[in-house]
Amino acid sequence: MDPDSPDDDPTITIAKPDELLALHGVTAELFESLRNWFDVPPHVTLDLREVDSAVTELGDPVLIAAMAMRKLQALNLLSTPGVMTTTDVVVTIVGDLDRALLQAPTMRLRVQAAETDWDEAFELLADDDGPEGSEAPADTAAADPEAERFQELHGYLHQAVHAVIEASEGQIRYLV
Repeated sequence: MDPDSPDDDPTITIAKPDELLALHGVTAELFESLRNWFDVPPHVTLDLREVDSAVTELGDPVLIAAMAMRKLQALNLLSTPGVMTTTDVVVTIVGDLDRALLQAPTMRLRVQAAETDWDEAFELLADDDGPEGSEAPADTAAADPEAERFQELHGYLHQAVHAVIEASEGQIRYLV
């Protein structure tokens, strides 16, 4: 690395790639999906009394979703035209989000299963018409359209990161 080389100048500003700008709507949709799936309240309190006080909180699906929602808020802001950020910040936020977004569709099903009154559900199965207003999938291996859409949106985050890295030629740069 040559310190006098203009290619190594971290103050170089580049335009945000279209893939990053496109995340504005994507982050909003992912945010709403997490809110709906996990019934995340409008305000969440964090226990900061001591370093290990978060042990039980960090296993709570609602808190995991809430923290991912906060990261989505930040990414939404950074994907806004005119808001300056840096390549490393975008990469870090998407990396932070990755695990929660990968696990969210499965975690959603676990939460639903834990909250289901199974006696009532089995009773409804015995009814010839099934639960009112619902239709069972014809195939147990049928796709979950909500989960598929969520995964598609999650993929756009990765496309944006790749575009940011490519536009910055792997260097830390300012993005506007």
